[in-house]
Amino acid sequence: MENTIDTGEPNELTILWTSGDREVALNMVFMYAFNSKMKQFWEHVCLIVWGPSAKLLAVDEELQGRLKQMMEVGVKVQACIACTNYYGVTDTLIKLGIEVKGMGQPLTEIIKEGKKLLCI
Repeated sequence: MENTIDTGEPNELTILWTSGDREVALNMVFMYAFNSKMKQFWEHVCLIVWGPSAKLLAVDEELQGRLKQMMEVGVKVQACIACTNYYGVTDTLIKLGIEVKGMGQPLTEIIKEGKKLLCI
């Protein structure tokens, strides 16, 4: 059963995950991102890993497993390279299959274009 409501609006959500709090990651960010794609709340879901979340993800195997599940259902995952370099986790996140790149310009475009952005 499809839950997506067609309003003629772009059906795309970007989640900007900046929190280094594990409970927030498990019980909000990952839960909502996964279910948004699985239950078709949004057609396109992108999770941006930024700041302390990059450090947390690099060392937490449970989060890495959940991330893999999200990616398998079609959640696109990107990370800010300035952040991953700062925390020394760039290679680790790349090995997880995350697209690591400069995110300042893409985030600015999302904001300027008025796209759906959830910041956590």
